[in-house]
Amino acid sequence: MSRANLDKDPDEIAAMFDGVAKRYDLVNDLLSLGRTRAWRKVTTATIAPAPGMKILDLAAGTGSSSQPLAAAGADVIPADFSEGMLAAGRAARPNLPFTKADALNLPFAAATFDVVTFSYGLRNTTDIDKALREALRVTKPGGRLVIAEFSHPLWRPFRTIYSNYLMKALPAIARRTSSNPDAYIYLAESIRAWPNQEELAKRITRAGWSQVGWRNLTGGVVAVHRAIKA
Repeated sequence: MSRANLDKDPDEIAAMFDGVAKRYDLVNDLLSLGRTRAWRKVTTATIAPAPGMKILDLAAGTGSSSQPLAAAGADVIPADFSEGMLAAGRAARPNLPFTKADALNLPFAAATFDVVTFSYGLRNTTDIDKALREALRVTKPGGRLVIAEFSHPLWRPFRTIYSNYLMKALPAIARRTSSNPDAYIYLAESIRAWPNQEELAKRITRAGWSQVGWRNLTGGVVAVHRAIKA
C-alpha cells in the first residue's frame, strides 16, 4: 500500500502493521524525535486512569499506551486487529490482556467501558465514523472518549516544514531503521490526509458524542480529542 485514501483495505493495513510490529515503538520514537513519551503522558493524564476503571484501548499496538493505564490500577483491555502487533505486545507486556478486535465491530457488550481511547490508530480504520459510533456503543453513559492522533500544526510556516519532513525525512529515516519502510510512507500520507482538529471534532459530534474538545500538543503536530457519552 503506497497511497493513503478513504478506501483502505483492512487486510492490507493489518498486514502492514504485522510487518513493522517488532520495531514499531523504537521507530516511532525516532520518527517523532522522541516526543511520543511526552505525548503519551498528556494522553494518560487526560484519561485519568484510576483503580476499578474499565478502559478499552483501541489500536493499542504493542501496548505502550495501555501500560501506564494498567499501572494506575485501571482494568484496561489493549485491542488491535494486527496479529503481529498483538504478538509483539504479548511478548513485551505479558501482564496485559491483549485482545484481537475490529474497531468497526467490537466484540464487547453495550455500555461496558468507562473510557474508550485510540492512540494514533483511528485514521487507519476503513470507516472512521462507524468506529466512533462503535466506541460510543460500548461506552457507559457518562463515560468518555479520548483520541490521541497526529493532526495539523497551527502555524503555517511550521506546517509547511512539518509536511516536508513527513514526506521526505520520515521515509529516509524509516529506510534506515524499519524492515518495511513503505509502511511509514503510507503512515506519512495518512497523517497528511487526516482531518484537522475542528473537522475531527465535528465528526465525533455527528457520531453521537457530546462536549467535544481538544488539546494541541507540539503546536498541533498531535491533538488529543475528548468527548462524553451523554
